Amino acid sequence: PADIPRLLEKLDEGYDIVSGWRKDRKDSFLTNSLPSKLSNMLASWLTGVHLHDYGCTLKAYRREVIERINLYGELHRYIPAVASSIGANVAEIDVKHSARLYGKSKYGMGRLLRGFLDLISLKLMLSYMTRPMQMFGGLGMLFMFGGMSSALGTVLMKVFMGMDMTGNPMLYLSILFFISGIQLVSLGFLGEMTMRTYHETQQKPIYNVRHVYENGKMPDERR
Repeated sequence: PADIPRLLEKLDEGYDIVSGWRKDRKDSFLTNSLPSKLSNMLASWLTGVHLHDYGCTLKAYRREVIERINLYGELHRYIPAVASSIGANVAEIDVKHSARLYGKSKYGMGRLLRGFLDLISLKLMLSYMTRPMQMFGGLGMLFMFGGMSSALGTVLMKVFMGMDMTGNPMLYLSILFFISGIQLVSLGFLGEMTMRTYHETQQKPIYNVRHVYENGKMPDERR
């Protein structure tokens, strides 16, 4: 509780979220600190929001920011990254951390794995939520290019080496690549329709507006 005023002071500097950082952790290094450190490095790299301690639940939020985000699964640990995607400013300060006196930590490989899967979902949502065709369509085109290359190789092997096409495994590889490419492009198209339906039916904008400027001035300044 003694750190709460420090979090609020940091908010007053113009930030929307202030996240705590248990800089001097009192946990076991091998079972808690090391896995957490690796997880934080991965989360910072994938989300682009660089924090030392995503798992610290001592955070301060502005109401107007936190009310605009929806959390699913175990995305609560990645609130700064989710909020940053709608334009929130995130800061981090070190906070006190005390050693556990009672009970046992529930942090382990199982929770680490669930967090990693949620991190993958978060990366997809942050990067391709409004443009799924660019991801799935791009992969589909790559697969189809691989199928064309494999098919061309099969034909050349038949022409110049006399190899039987029906017995050549590259023929089946070409078919597999083509089918996979078509499925990925179709998945991207379905994703586009789902995304448009999601935003249009809920009248949910893909961005949030903090201030509206007119002639270079904010509403309060015009008054």
